Amino acid sequence: MADSSFDVVSKVDKMEADNALNQAHKEVEQRYDFKNIGASIEWSGEKVLMKANSAERVKAILEVFEAKLIKRGISLRSLDVGEPYASGKEYRLEASMKNGIEQDAAKKISKLIRDEAPKGVKSQIQGDELRVSSKSRDDLQATMALLKGADLDVALQFINFR
Repeated sequence: MADSSFDVVSKVDKMEADNALNQAHKEVEQRYDFKNIGASIEWSGEKVLMKANSAERVKAILEVFEAKLIKRGISLRSLDVGEPYASGKEYRLEASMKNGIEQDAAKKISKLIRDEAPKGVKSQIQGDELRVSSKSRDDLQATMALLKGADLDVALQFINFR
């Protein structure tokens, strides 16, 4: 019997992120506490750029964006947020969406699987994703549960379960 396997990835659906940003943009435009302060949120290349007249207002815009991401089913672990900085008369905050599992995070996940998963489970790092294989599908499902319960700083999805 052939081995069963699944892939562990960390990807953000670009359309869902775009929808969340558009919803946050509409709310920022309509909310009374954001009127006449130059508040805005928009894509700037691959990053999300938030602007306002104070650091607190920029953080409030970030909170609105985070709430919209959660409603859209996007984990906040996939959002990489910088610190507010002054740019002329306004404050700016840049955030980017993380795609792919970085090498050190992949090694940490692989070590977790080696140490705590059922015995017959093997993992391989393949670029920015991880392939987990075993003869037993039950062991693979136990490994998925282990990874979901683990406190990792990466948003994980499981694909290609066969």
